[in-house]
Amino acid sequence: MNNARLGLCVLLLCGLTACNNKLVKPEPNIVADKSNTGSGYVNAQRVIETDSEPENWLAHGRDYGEQRFSPLEHISQSNIDRLGLAWETPAHSMRGLEATPIVVDGVMYTTSTWSRVMALNAKTGAVLWQYDPKVERAWAKKLCCDVVNRGVAVWQGKVYVGTLDGYLIALDAQAGEVLWRVDTLIDRQQAYSITGAPRVIKGKVIIGNGGAEYAVRGYINAYDANSGDLAWRFYTVPGSAKGPFEHPELAIAAKTWDINSTFPGLGGTAWDSIAYDPALDLLYVGTGNGGPWAQHQRSPSGGDNLYLASILALRPDTGELVWHYQTTPGDSWDYTATQHMILADLKIAGYVRQVLMQAPKNGFFYVLDRKTGELISAEKYVFANWAESVDKKSGRPVMTEFADYRDQEKYVFPSAAGGHNWHPMSYSKNTGLVYVPAREAGWVHNNAGDRWFEWGTDDIESLIGNQVIPKTAGYLKAWDPVEQKLAWQMELPNMWNSGVLSTAGGLVIHGSALGNLYALNDRTGEVLLDIFVGTGMIAPPITYAIDGEQFIAIMAGWGGPAFNTLKGNEALLSYTNAGRIMSFKLDGQKVSLPTRVAARGAFPKPPVTQASAKMIEQGRKDYVMQCGSCHGMYGSLPMLPDLRRLSHEKHTIFKDIVIDGILEENGMPNFSNDLSISQVEGIQAYILTLSQQAFLDQL
Repeated sequence: MNNARLGLCVLLLCGLTACNNKLVKPEPNIVADKSNTGSGYVNAQRVIETDSEPENWLAHGRDYGEQRFSPLEHISQSNIDRLGLAWETPAHSMRGLEATPIVVDGVMYTTSTWSRVMALNAKTGAVLWQYDPKVERAWAKKLCCDVVNRGVAVWQGKVYVGTLDGYLIALDAQAGEVLWRVDTLIDRQQAYSITGAPRVIKGKVIIGNGGAEYAVRGYINAYDANSGDLAWRFYTVPGSAKGPFEHPELAIAAKTWDINSTFPGLGGTAWDSIAYDPALDLLYVGTGNGGPWAQHQRSPSGGDNLYLASILALRPDTGELVWHYQTTPGDSWDYTATQHMILADLKIAGYVRQVLMQAPKNGFFYVLDRKTGELISAEKYVFANWAESVDKKSGRPVMTEFADYRDQEKYVFPSAAGGHNWHPMSYSKNTGLVYVPAREAGWVHNNAGDRWFEWGTDDIESLIGNQVIPKTAGYLKAWDPVEQKLAWQMELPNMWNSGVLSTAGGLVIHGSALGNLYALNDRTGEVLLDIFVGTGMIAPPITYAIDGEQFIAIMAGWGGPAFNTLKGNEALLSYTNAGRIMSFKLDGQKVSLPTRVAARGAFPKPPVTQASAKMIEQGRKDYVMQCGSCHGMYGSLPMLPDLRRLSHEKHTIFKDIVIDGILEENGMPNFSNDLSISQVEGIQAYILTLSQQAFLDQL
């Protein structure tokens, strides 16, 4: 997002050297009650045969194919009305919670904000141990999308977590003590981060990183699960058009880039989706957008810009590329292919095909042959005007006039937030449907680089033309991947909702940003149960069983880069954003709602700014680039201070906060290396105009 920082990013090339893999002295740990702690012993055979022990949730997507379908059926359509709260445990956070908990033999392992790890008794919610990697709070400014983490991997008595500041840590599953810690970053001066969950494949911990918005160079790492030694690294984009190339695939990729590209990093980070087929011995990794977004700035003469926005099939032993499929060649719209991938066997045209399914940001639902990468089909699952279709023979999108915004700004669908983002979808073996947490929204792209934050302004009307555009909303879509058509959908007023779980009990479980936990009929979409928990949800639910009793669990805590979706959000606007892990069972208790948000009262009359219109406009642009992803594009995210309500006292020390970092311990980093004094003054002037408008609007 922050393309203004591209000039600050300098890539220090590094190959497979020990300097990237130094062991670091372990951090001290906080250990609570150790009773009833399981060993966390997971191996490949257990994951492959996971259906034989449905009481556990052993891997990120439950199985290697990431289907997120459970054979458990004790909780079903016939008794879902009896579902109640079994237990809840605080996550000590008022920001976004995105983790998929892992449950192994009665113990739940999960993460909270700032990459903190918790082990819980999965039956009672009692905390067994906690680990805090003590991420430097200033690292928050290197993130596009909140201080979130999507979970851990558990393997042979160890718990693995990737931290926001780029470390991969192995913990003892029994006690939470640090066993080893390695630095995964090739350059700690750049804006790298880790928010994704690691996976363990054939004794190797696989982890990528984020930061493509800041033009870092993407890569995928594989570490020995026992020692932490680096086994291999696959770079997703070349470091130079002329080499040297760390592996042969980069020589091929370089031919798809402009020879004059400066290659300061150029993106392609692998920050989330990973799946594995043990029969084919193929590891599948999705890659991200380019940095900057616009291809005509990144690679002026064009080209596919491999391996941006691609699905890569790699050999897990060596990192060798077997095949790739690029969903969005030359991506200019932040249409990453890092979204959830699902592996399944589908009967298509009379034959059973081994397929990989993905609904990436670009609005097309893809079904690929997972052995060869051949395109089987691709159809729009949301409104998309950047391309008419995907050509079956070439596998390439047939682009429209709306795709090119070099000379004229365009209102492009889907938005850069995507028709589907990181929130995991689920495939039901019973219905043959894929349940996708989707959204309909557009985005204004132009060369200025910041207009995309202004969707909803009046002048967008002039960009629509004769298009019939959809209502901006979130959806849970049940998609038939064989027929490539919609089976049913549920509309939600907010676009940023939870991941999905489906079960053999005929249920689809989905949480909303508005604080509702839904149970739906998996074939019809009928809402069978709606529990209001008072906290928005973006994390995916899971299910497990202990002593013959089934539980459904989810982490409640709304956040991420959802800065334009607050309207009508009772959970966020009326209750504290109380981050917690919640587990439900039949005949459980009624949910106790979080405390009401303390009355904010009227907007105070702000100080008067003497800044010029030009200074305020520049302040707006700097605010968008430097502040908006945390504080909201208009200064009004309830998870963080509402900057429109800053006191006179805070305004007098505004420069001390932003430049000197006097509130760094609270998570507010200093921007002394990113902003000049005059820029800070402009940002403050812009905030004062927002405050003045809010004050006047209430009169």
